[in-house]
Amino acid sequence: MAEIKQVMVPDIGGYKDVSIIEVMVKVGDTVKAEDNLVTLETDKAAMEVPSPYAGVIKEMKVKVGDKVSQGSLILLLESSDAAGVPQNSQPAVQPAPAPATAPVAAPVAVAPAVVQTSQPAAAGAPVKDTPPAPRPSGGLGAAPLLHSDPSAGKAHASPAIRRFARELGVQVAQVKGSGEKGRVTKDDVQLFVKAALAQPRGATGGNGLQVLAMPVVDFAKFGAIETRPLSRIKKISGANLHRNWVTIPHITQFDEADITEMDAFRKELGVEYAKQNIKITPLAFMVKAVVVALQQFPEFNASLDASGENLVFKQYFHIGVAVDTPDGLMVPVLRDVDKKGIVQIAKELGEISARAREKKITAAEMQGGCFTISSLGGIGGTAFTPIINAPELAILGVSKAIIKPMHQDDTFVARLMLPLSLSYDHRVIDGAAAARFIVFLSQVLADTRRLAL
Repeated sequence: MAEIKQVMVPDIGGYKDVSIIEVMVKVGDTVKAEDNLVTLETDKAAMEVPSPYAGVIKEMKVKVGDKVSQGSLILLLESSDAAGVPQNSQPAVQPAPAPATAPVAAPVAVAPAVVQTSQPAAAGAPVKDTPPAPRPSGGLGAAPLLHSDPSAGKAHASPAIRRFARELGVQVAQVKGSGEKGRVTKDDVQLFVKAALAQPRGATGGNGLQVLAMPVVDFAKFGAIETRPLSRIKKISGANLHRNWVTIPHITQFDEADITEMDAFRKELGVEYAKQNIKITPLAFMVKAVVVALQQFPEFNASLDASGENLVFKQYFHIGVAVDTPDGLMVPVLRDVDKKGIVQIAKELGEISARAREKKITAAEMQGGCFTISSLGGIGGTAFTPIINAPELAILGVSKAIIKPMHQDDTFVARLMLPLSLSYDHRVIDGAAAARFIVFLSQVLADTRRLAL
């Protein structure tokens, strides 16, 4: 006889307020015992919650983005399975490393299956040299989209989506996710396949050239080693940087700005506002100067849309500032900089940088940037090539200012010169436009009166 059963979150190892990142069923669906219902994600792992009973979904009690804990009600299910396993009859599942190429089967119907984890392998464990797997002759387009990619395990995707991708011969790591926190959805995989099929034969290989897999090396053969896991921030930022570097044609334009007068004015302001604990840094002037340049050259304050055929011009001016933290690079965003003065910008820079280093920055505070500044002036160096923070079209690198002899009025005078490195997306911005932008920016930094125009 059918009865309505409550399906709740089982023991998930003491985690509380865990995010639901995927809901795999809807009202009216028929499920079997052990069919996956939802996917949860903690700071260490993603896990699927299977159904303890077979039956029909009558009512959903959760949605993507909800926070749940052990005992939270997931759904109501009309079941005729009198032999269903009671929920809480099994011990908690501890997150453990699992190979990305095959989903972990739940040992019983009520235990969540761990599908993804950031737990490191044992330090110093030797890795055997293994040759790369042979490329299959079939696949989509001129070259297979999947198979033996070590980065596939790093993609944000549930086991069900990974299975679906493998069946289509798709490498999950190559698919850009549109779900929460960049998770790959079924639609993302399907769109990736359609795009691959639409490419001319040979487009993925480029005259038959293939990118070789990274060699697997047992470093312990050559001497003592120590293995340390990458921080969570570096894992996330590393994937984004790699994508941006290989998909955006970067060009970097270099210049120097004479900031002698600007720095003298900055020091005067610093003395004035020191009593209010506001540190006036050169970066505050640069942020403001960049906005003036963006207003003069609006194509730098734009982004390509998803089709890659249209430019989206932004009417707001939000500037990202790269912050060096103990765990890696973070880029909080200052909003509506065009409406703020130097002092307010300096104050907000100090506050948001401190929160980033203390890991108190929110995800919302790192979104919506139009242009990014990466300053290494406090460390040193003469120039560098910053990587564009997609979907932005340009990024400014700032190196250490130095005093140089500059020719002025038939004589040489000592001037404080600031090295600037402007990387830009050459698909949208031409070299001449980039040169004009950085020359104009240098002029603004050289004459702070322009900031009031």
